[in-house]
Amino acid sequence: VQLQASGGGLVQPGESLRLSCAGSGVSLNYYAIGWFRQAPGKEREGVSCISGADSSTHYADSVKGRFTISRDNAKNTVYLLMNSLKPEDTAVYYCATSLLYYDDPDIQFLPHLYDYWGQGTLVTVSS
Repeated sequence: VQLQASGGGLVQPGESLRLSCAGSGVSLNYYAIGWFRQAPGKEREGVSCISGADSSTHYADSVKGRFTISRDNAKNTVYLLMNSLKPEDTAVYYCATSLLYYDDPDIQFLPHLYDYWGQGTLVTVSS
């Protein structure tokens, strides 16, 4: 199983980016896919997650209303559209798979629930 995260880059505050998480070696259709981020000197935190069963979603409070997660099963890819980016969104973003999906986002964002991780893509928001 391999996950390829891409789409990061350098943008100015207020701009948008769309991250992609492409799967190979496995169909992502039945997995919950989570996006996490880790800023320098900080712990990894959950950003968003989408279930495999019905595409239910979770968002961290810090990104609600700005980020949108979606999946294209035909392309075996999950996306994270990030609008109105802020400097505090600067981090390496990772996608990961989980066979579990909890209604409680505090549980769903626990990293140990995730089995396979992509390599990360850097998002830098700076003027």
